[in-house]
Amino acid sequence: MPTKKRMANIPKKSKDNKKEKILLIDSEGNVITLAELPLKIPILPLYHRPMFPGILTMVGSSVATSEWIQQTLEKTDNIIGLLMVDPEKRDSNGEWDEVKSSDDFCQMGTVAYVLNWVELPDKSCQFMLSTLQRFTVSKMTKRKRNFTAEVNYIEEPEPNMTEEVKACGAAIVTAIKEIIPHNPIFSQEMSYLLSQVDINDPFMLTDLAASVTNAKGKDLQEILETSDLSTRMEKTLLLLREEYDLSVLKEQINQKIEDQMSKHQREFFLREQLKAIKIELGIEQNRKQVDLQRFREKFKSLTLTEEAQKRVSQEMDRYETLDDQSPENHVVFQYLEWLSSMPWGVFSKDRLSLTRAERILNQDHYGLKDVKKRILEFIGVSKLKGSVKGSIVCLVGPPGVGKTSLGKSVARALGREFYRFSLGGMHDESELKGHRRTYVGSLPGRLIYALRDAKTSNPVIMLDELDKVGNSYRGDPYSVLLEVLDPEQNQEFLDHYLDVRFDLSNVLFIATANILDPIHSALLDRMEIIRLSGYIPEEKIQIAQRHLLPKTLLDSGLTGQDVIFEKKAVQRIILEYAREAGVRNLEKKLNAILRSIATSHARGKTEQVTITPDNLESFLGKPIFNEETYHSRPMPGVVRGLAWTSLGGTTLYIESSQMDGKGNLKLTGQLGDVMKESSSIAHTYVQSFLKSMGEKPGFFRKNAIHLHVPAGATPKDGPSAGIAMAVSLLSLALEQPVDPDLAMTGELTLKGYVLPVGGIKEKLIGAKLAGIRKLIFPRENEKDYDELPAYLKRGLTVHLVSHFREVAEIALDLEL
Repeated sequence: MPTKKRMANIPKKSKDNKKEKILLIDSEGNVITLAELPLKIPILPLYHRPMFPGILTMVGSSVATSEWIQQTLEKTDNIIGLLMVDPEKRDSNGEWDEVKSSDDFCQMGTVAYVLNWVELPDKSCQFMLSTLQRFTVSKMTKRKRNFTAEVNYIEEPEPNMTEEVKACGAAIVTAIKEIIPHNPIFSQEMSYLLSQVDINDPFMLTDLAASVTNAKGKDLQEILETSDLSTRMEKTLLLLREEYDLSVLKEQINQKIEDQMSKHQREFFLREQLKAIKIELGIEQNRKQVDLQRFREKFKSLTLTEEAQKRVSQEMDRYETLDDQSPENHVVFQYLEWLSSMPWGVFSKDRLSLTRAERILNQDHYGLKDVKKRILEFIGVSKLKGSVKGSIVCLVGPPGVGKTSLGKSVARALGREFYRFSLGGMHDESELKGHRRTYVGSLPGRLIYALRDAKTSNPVIMLDELDKVGNSYRGDPYSVLLEVLDPEQNQEFLDHYLDVRFDLSNVLFIATANILDPIHSALLDRMEIIRLSGYIPEEKIQIAQRHLLPKTLLDSGLTGQDVIFEKKAVQRIILEYAREAGVRNLEKKLNAILRSIATSHARGKTEQVTITPDNLESFLGKPIFNEETYHSRPMPGVVRGLAWTSLGGTTLYIESSQMDGKGNLKLTGQLGDVMKESSSIAHTYVQSFLKSMGEKPGFFRKNAIHLHVPAGATPKDGPSAGIAMAVSLLSLALEQPVDPDLAMTGELTLKGYVLPVGGIKEKLIGAKLAGIRKLIFPRENEKDYDELPAYLKRGLTVHLVSHFREVAEIALDLEL
């Protein structure tokens, strides 16, 4: 694009130093006199640093400002004013705001003569200026976005060449000479400065020296506004000294970097020369050829699929042609490492012996008869089929009941390798399927890791905490699991990193979960569910004696001769310190006792210690689960219900109390929506039930009722507390307490029918742990109760009911 250029004369000051007269040299070198400097001039804003008199410089401006200055130059004989915008006017991001008023400018600037200008493609201009002298603003006016100022020119006085001034001048020249060797960028400017400057003109020397520094605009403006010559020279010297120190520091840093680079380059060349010499002498083979030979031998020993063979051939050829220093070289090498480490066609032989499997399960676990039976049935069917191909099992139960150890036992019984990884908190599908190789640092997913570490294509892979999988914008891991856990799809599993199909149909997947509700229904449909409900106290005692005590004694460095546990002491630990469905807390309590004894032995007290119910508190402190208050003080309105949580079965109390009011029902205890509806149904039904009995028909109309479920910090929900709530309200109305050894569960309808609920086995175990001996279950759960083993039912009296009238007769001894 063509540019516009306008030439003008170069100005010089007249010898009589009158402010209104300047001399011009035209293009032929003739000296002419220009009229006096205008007292009203256009202002060109400077945003980064001010300009000093006596220099030639280029200054850019915006499109609007450029057009305006060009229009006004004719009126001002090419004279413009250069004013710096106040640095304090920057915004919070360090950017310049639009100049809105005269208050945004500094009050002293430099008048300049426009020699020429060049129009740029974006219509803005670059002005070539010759700066003349300082001025101050007396008045400023704004038109649209542009400013015009009435100015007063400042005449520099004849310098008083004192010894101090001469010394400062010499110091400035010396400082400039010191900077030149350390700053190549400034060397040309500095050399020109020293050749042109008159050392007997300290004003010009100071201005020119300040103008070539990299100081901040604020510091340069301060020098521009300093009228005292000595002070101005001292400030300039300070800037030059800072410039020198910065130049020396930069030079040192650059030298250090160059030295390091030279050292690395030298070491690299020496290593390459040494490698070449060793190869020539036959001491060492080419590293890449060694790797290629190793890969060929490895792949030859594997049974690759046709697709994998084709991919291996492509990547081997590619790796052989890549330069060692290429970034792709390591990427391809890592990919070949992963392909060669996969167990292509490698299988462990299944041992489908039912006798061996039963022996291993009994060795590793006590109790769980129904679970062991299901596992043996599974192995028996696999034996008849000849393989366990297509089998996916999900073990569901509270924490600490042995889900993970059961998976290990199944792998040992089958003679397979075992690999476990947790799905808890996983929210990115790439963690299962890997990242594509286009990403830097990409790796395969966890399933490929499992197969590589197991070194067989048919291991037992445990997917732990299946119910705790998350999802996010990165994808849903459940969607990947739908493919992985489908026998019809997983034979062509495609990991994003390997990008080669691998057969997972020979893998036995065992998933674990605490509850089934969060798991995708389509995923549940692909798995065989086996429930582990937990242990009763009698089973926990046997587990402690057979498994936990030997293990914890070994971990603590003690033997059976050092400590003896009485059976009643173990029973007290179970009932008062570790009342849970599993045995994890029981193991922790045993460890705590043995650690204390081991510490005593380390201090020299080696006598045998017997753990009894009486000295248990000296090791474990006060019991966590005390005997409930309601056992000793039965009260109207207090009833014990049964609940089923992810931690197993448990009991919960339901309390009701009357208050002043009329017919209101207040609910507390963090009840969910379904449980609130159950309480409303119980409240309504009990009123109709009382009316049918003829007992206190106006009790609920005359009083407000407060119903509370203790453990208020724990959220509760579900319909199974319906009959317990109704019995609590009825007990309150009749002022008749309920037997504290009785617990119940069942959903209540508005007509008084008792509907079935879930978790019968878990609730029964929870009741036994709490010492309950009488239970009320819905009659429609009779099938679930009959399927329970006899040892669980031992010592319990269970009533099966279908209507609330039966519940009232049992709980409150009513004759209806």
